[in-house]
Formats: sequence, structure tokens, C-alpha cells
Amino acid sequence: MHKADKERVVEELTERLQSSEALLVADYRGLTNSELAGLRVKLTSHGAKLSVVKNTLTRRAAEAAGTDQLLALLEGPTAIAFVTADGDPVAVAKALSDTAKDTKILTLRGGVLSGNSITADEIERLAKLPPVDVLQAQLVGVIVAPLTQLAALLNAPLQNLVGVIDARIRQLEEGGDTSAAEAPAEEPAAEAVVDDATVEEAPADEAVAEEALAEETPADEAPVAEAEAPAEEPVAEETAAEATEETEDTA
Repeated sequence: MHKADKERVVEELTERLQSSEALLVADYRGLTNSELAGLRVKLTSHGAKLSVVKNTLTRRAAEAAGTDQLLALLEGPTAIAFVTADGDPVAVAKALSDTAKDTKILTLRGGVLSGNSITADEIERLAKLPPVDVLQAQLVGVIVAPLTQLAALLNAPLQNLVGVIDARIRQLEEGGDTSAAEAPAEEPAAEAVVDDATVEEAPADEAVAEEALAEETPADEAPVAEAEAPAEEPVAEETAAEATEETEDTA
């Protein structure tokens, strides 16, 4: 490789190191070209680019980019997964871990995540984490939960007040319905009052009725008295006759 080409490669590596969110380093020795190509496709779908470069050029780029943590990992054949800011480090770590388990050849060395060095074991643990979208949702839940509880505490007195007001409104409505329902029950009392007035006025009506009856009675009962009178008069006459006869006999 010519010096100009080396300089170009170093510049490109330096730019990648500076713009990458994470760097995951692996020893690819023993992998076939097809296996490397398949791994590149997987990593590309997760926002990472796999590059196989010479360690001498990578050291120069790491020194220029200020990524000194990478220098200790540049031993033997080296493949570096450059994870961009839009990439998913967890998915990239999982793809590398799965390839290492499937091929029994790829070996994880370590890497740099957010400016901090990580080991091969930490890459394995990173691979077991949920996807970024799930982690983000969990993080939002952790942040929102206290706010929700605080909002509930703040709203509780207001909700209680609203509940009391609603209960009072229902009570008043039920009271209005009860009054309306009791109105018919009061009507018989009014009728009772009317009946009492009727009862009190009854004697006057009865007096009128009795006067009318008294006026009608002589007319109706006169024949009966006249009819009975003749029946009693003979008795009186017979008694008078007997008294006369007794007088005469005595004389």
C-alpha cells in the first residue's frame, strides 16, 4: 500500500472513531469470507459497519482520534464494529455474540462504549439486554411513575371535593324526587280534611234532613193514627157502657 493510500485510510479510520458511539473489537481469525460477509450484513442492519484493518494504521487513527482505550485491543487479526450514533449497540453486541457461539471461531476482545473501555464479558452482558426501544420505554416508565404518583397526590383532594359535590347533587336530586313522590301521599290528608269538614257540616245537613222527614212524617203516619184510633175507640165506648151499666145496677 502506498503512503498516500495509508494516509487516506488513517483519515477515514480517525473520522469513524470520532463519530462512532461504540466500538466493538473481535478476532475474526478463521472466519470465511462468506461468514464475514453475513456478519457485515447483520451489523449494517443495526447501524454498524464492520471493518478489517491493519493494526498499525488503526493505532495511528486511535492516537489521532484520542481513543487510547482501543490501543490495548489491537493484537492479532482485528475486526472492528463501528456503531454510529443512530445504531443499536445492544443489537450489535448480540449479533457478534451469536456469531461467536455459532461459528466457535469469532472471539470477542472488548471495546469502547461512550468513551469507556468494556471487556468481552461486558459485551456478552450487553448482548443480553433488551432492545433499545424497550429500554427507552422502561426508562420513561421509571421517570414517569413518580410524576404520575405526584400528580395523583395533588389531584386527590380535588377529586375528593368533586366526589363530595357529586354526592350532594345526587342527594338533592333524590330529595326532590322524594318530595315529588310524597306529594300524592299528602293528597289523602287533604281529602281527610275535606271529609272532616263534611263531617262537621253533617249535623246541619242531618237537621235539614230530619226537618224534611218530620214534615213528611205526619202526612205519612196520619192514616196510621186514624186507622188505629177507631180500633181503640170501641174499647173506650165499651168501657163507658160497662160503667153505665154498673151504675145503673148499683142504683
